[in-house]
Amino acid sequence: MWDFPEIRTNIGEYVNNFVKFLDRTFEGFFEFIFFVASRTINGIDDFLVFLPWWLFIIIIILLGAYFKSALAGILYGIFVFLIGTFGLWEDMMTTIAIIVSAVLICLIIGIPIGVWMAFSERFSTIIRPLLDAMQTMPSFVYLIPAIFFFGLGNVSAIFATLIYALPPVIRLTELAIRGVDKEVVESAQSFGSSRWQTLRKVQLPQALPTIMAGVNQTTMMALAMVVIASMVGAKGLGEQVLISINRIDIALGFEAGISIVFLAIIIDRITNGVADKFQKHRRVGK
Repeated sequence: MWDFPEIRTNIGEYVNNFVKFLDRTFEGFFEFIFFVASRTINGIDDFLVFLPWWLFIIIIILLGAYFKSALAGILYGIFVFLIGTFGLWEDMMTTIAIIVSAVLICLIIGIPIGVWMAFSERFSTIIRPLLDAMQTMPSFVYLIPAIFFFGLGNVSAIFATLIYALPPVIRLTELAIRGVDKEVVESAQSFGSSRWQTLRKVQLPQALPTIMAGVNQTTMMALAMVVIASMVGAKGLGEQVLISINRIDIALGFEAGISIVFLAIIIDRITNGVADKFQKHRRVGK
């Protein structure tokens, strides 16, 4: 008597038809994206694998020492060395290649959108609900269109990671631009600066520390997708975690898992250090 009435809305079918329409209409565009993304991942991966292991560790130590401290740099070098001793060196390089590719695409897309939102309240009102949906939708759902458009592999992993990791850099870029002192902006405009000159010479430098915080958040969210992306054929440390689950291999699961933790610590601390450097330079500039 109190059962829900037999009313059925086929929203899912409409979405399915829309995705098929996109696939048919923009097939060439998706093939171009696949080509560029696959070449980018393979290029970065090949370069990282080409580097001698000791040189890569030295680079990590130097980055840690410059952006944090000498002790931190040595600790990060030890973390990377430990990952190598687990027999996961090449998997680590593949994971870094996927993360770097995804983050670069996020920045190329996200920062301009964030700037546009800061200048246009109407555009911001349209985009904010989309960002809310991207952040609250279960990340596994992103794997479905990724497989549909790009098949199994690292490109699908980047596509799924892109949707999940893009919102932070957009939101914080908008927040950073809006947070620039209006008196400073008005002063630049009063001296005859165009909107583009004001953005490039005043607003972006002032907003850079907050934008870098967005880069940090986007990078960490991209790393969080590593294991989930392995379900669509992505290689790297996430694949090793998935294999360990299938085999109930506690040793492999721990080693792959702690390797991801090490990478997360290194990436988080270094990107935070970059943001701190920008903040210090801005204070010195004042």
